[in-house]
Amino acid sequence: MKKHAGAEKKRVKRSLGSASTAARDSGSDPPARKQGVKKDVFQLFAEKVRDNKGLESRWAVMEEARVEYFRGKDFVSFLKNHPECKEILEEDKDLDAEDIANVLLGKNLLVRCDRVTKTLRPGKKKLSTWPAHLEIFREDQGFSETDAFFAWTFEKRHPLWQTLLSFFWPVLTLAICLFPVYPHRCKLIVLYSCAGILLMILSLLFVRAVAFGAMWILLGKRVWFFPNILAEEATLKELFRFWPKKDEEEPPKWTSRLFYTVVAVVVVMLLRRHAPDEAARARYQRRMSNIIDDVLEWSPKLALSGLMENQPPVNITEAANNSSDAAAGPDHTEDADLDETQDEEEAEDLANSDIKT
Repeated sequence: MKKHAGAEKKRVKRSLGSASTAARDSGSDPPARKQGVKKDVFQLFAEKVRDNKGLESRWAVMEEARVEYFRGKDFVSFLKNHPECKEILEEDKDLDAEDIANVLLGKNLLVRCDRVTKTLRPGKKKLSTWPAHLEIFREDQGFSETDAFFAWTFEKRHPLWQTLLSFFWPVLTLAICLFPVYPHRCKLIVLYSCAGILLMILSLLFVRAVAFGAMWILLGKRVWFFPNILAEEATLKELFRFWPKKDEEEPPKWTSRLFYTVVAVVVVMLLRRHAPDEAARARYQRRMSNIIDDVLEWSPKLALSGLMENQPPVNITEAANNSSDAAAGPDHTEDADLDETQDEEEAEDLANSDIKT
């Protein structure tokens, strides 16, 4: 299987080279130096287009690797709306989108892909617009607008903020580890900030889920507000997009809606029945307050003072006797044990004689 895949990739590269040569050359072969300049120009063009947010793209898994890809029709519309991007191509700026894409394919800056799943899933009316799994297109590697996907094959340059962020993470980790030694005011700021952000996120997710459940049960519509809030790969603008996407799936059956309505009512009744009373809530609140107070009020000085207070007082006389016994050796210890045994026997004999009289 691996040999077949390697042979297929070589065949694709050979076909790419011939197709790109036919698309570029108008009659005469350019000099070698000019070809090198063209290669650098198209490399710069590819990097510029990839960094531009106007070309819509997604991430997917292709042959056990994550790749960034776009659709052929989006590439054509992007070059129509952004003709300034073609200025970097110099004398080749008059080429149309198809010829430019064929050159990028020939230079191995792009590779044509195809969706892995080509059949409709149950309940779907059409195939996914952006598939999550791709494979290399095994036929012609030429450009096409109709249901064609193209993945970038070169490493994307990381912006400056990502480089700075990579140095910031160790500093943040160290700051988190040193939280117990912060001043009390800083601890309060960090605690209430983190608690407020966490409460906001949980409240947003809860309201979002309640709105989805209510519209799904009452109207039979799948409406997710903030649809990309849990997405793994999304820009900041897409992450906080409020309006949901259009529902492309079939409406749910009334039996399913009725079943989940009964389940929701039962869950709400159980939560109300087994909810903690006022005394339990006060006890939980007091316990959590004590834990938070212990964390906020802890400091190295208190830890050292508490350690010193917990140590028992040292008796100087007893310590001196113990040191002298240790210095006397095992013989002195045996004599002391023998004297103690004789004293116990004399006391016992005295007690017995008193009892007889």
